[in-house]
Amino acid sequence: MKMKAAQAMVECLKAEGISTVYGYPGAAICPFYDALLDAKDKITHVLVRHEANGGHAASGYARISGRPAVCIATSGPGAVNLLTAIATAYADSIPLVCITGQVNTDQIGSDVFQEADITGAAEPFVKHSYLIKNAEDLPRAFKEAFYIAGTGRPGPVLLDVPMDVQNTVIDFKYPASVDIRSYKPTTKGNNLQIKRVLDALSKAKKPLICIGGGVFASNAQKEINELAHIMNIPVITTMMGISAFSDDDPLFFGMLGMHGVKTANAAVNECDVLFLVGARVGDRAVRTPLALEKNTKILHIDIDPAEIGKNIGADLPLVGDAKTVLGQMIEKAKPMQHDEWIAHLDTYRTEREFAPAIEGTVNPRKFIQKLSKAMPQDTVVVADVGQNQIWTATGYHIGEGGRFMTSGGMGTMGYSLPAAIGAKMAAPDRAVMAVCGDGSFQMEMMELATAVQHGVKVKVVIMTNGSLGMVRELQEKGYNGRETAVALDGSPDFIALASAYGIRSMRVTDDKTADEAIKLLAEGDEITLVEVKVDPKASTL
Repeated sequence: MKMKAAQAMVECLKAEGISTVYGYPGAAICPFYDALLDAKDKITHVLVRHEANGGHAASGYARISGRPAVCIATSGPGAVNLLTAIATAYADSIPLVCITGQVNTDQIGSDVFQEADITGAAEPFVKHSYLIKNAEDLPRAFKEAFYIAGTGRPGPVLLDVPMDVQNTVIDFKYPASVDIRSYKPTTKGNNLQIKRVLDALSKAKKPLICIGGGVFASNAQKEINELAHIMNIPVITTMMGISAFSDDDPLFFGMLGMHGVKTANAAVNECDVLFLVGARVGDRAVRTPLALEKNTKILHIDIDPAEIGKNIGADLPLVGDAKTVLGQMIEKAKPMQHDEWIAHLDTYRTEREFAPAIEGTVNPRKFIQKLSKAMPQDTVVVADVGQNQIWTATGYHIGEGGRFMTSGGMGTMGYSLPAAIGAKMAAPDRAVMAVCGDGSFQMEMMELATAVQHGVKVKVVIMTNGSLGMVRELQEKGYNGRETAVALDGSPDFIALASAYGIRSMRVTDDKTADEAIKLLAEGDEITLVEVKVDPKASTL
């Protein structure tokens, strides 16, 4: 069928079942936007207020839908603004297809208006990228992009399309399949290695399962829960693995790491076999990997062989898709008894005592804990980066069906609100809440307009302490209290800001207003903003 390549781009999205895209137009991507207008009954375009937030919104959508999501930007500054979101998705293995406009092919390399080498700039942060100079290659490139983004270890793929290519008439036919000779990700686990892993777990006296974000990437939550219960093995998570296992499960012992909980860190220090599932075990999870390697047998499943042994040596590596491999293991797994080991770990469980808050503030951990008890069990909670992230990760009680999301690998401030918008659009019947600090919120607050424009009923919690709290805490502990460039003086009145957008809101300054605000967040289906005043000296410890 004859059509302009810009129309073919839209047909490619339709063929991939894409119903929502996030973007910000400009001259170099206008042919595609013009074609997109004719498909508005099939594809909803969400105009974000900053290109990076289009990528973050697509990230939230992808994480909840489990499929690649699409973001769009124009050439030059638009494409470059998208880089932060691309890097964020790459670090957390989130499947995105990023479409950017480019200057005409005969102008590339001439430093013309709004030209940037985006495929070159993005190279460290993408699974693959395409600069499409021949319009006839476009359908194949789109098919491959979605395949690459969503298979193997998921990640972002970039499609850079010059304006003259978009305007070229082609004979469009979308490929039915993909065959990339150099890209054949392993999904099924080696049977001999699976037997060895099961043998090691069976012989262990103090086995421990550590879940990472790869469990979500492969949709293996059901399988990891089933295997843990068959073999009666306690479970911990990295930050990216939070909510893969219910907080209510007696086998669950929390998040490990420098900001983790006592039970999880004690379990890692004392286990004799550590089974890593879709976790790369970065520096914030295990500070001294060499010491752990000496005393513990390490078993590691990951679909990306490069991740196995990268941060911590593996005695038994197992390459494959977590869902597939765990399914293979379940078929052969036998019930085990580890009651004494589990009972020992239970002795580390303690009820956290909340420090009293100074006048005019509330304890942030106490607020988060009370909030988690009031919100629906299947709520999607999107934490930003900073102290709010740690308070939420360790204090919000995630029950069966709930979901926790954050920017883990890149630690990108300004992620939570746009990602929450994407998550809510992927799951409109679930409560979705963004938790952020007053620093991170000011990197994303323009997206309140996006939520209002498109009727995306997210809940927003701003932990306000008047500073870049995590950096201030770092300066206090590591730089003899020499605070510099962390005061957020001049910040707006967030309640007045919410009012300007027509959003219902309230401010929390004590336990009474905290209870009222929690009720406001938990009840009703409206866009809601709550500002929580916390002690400027409150820490993550």
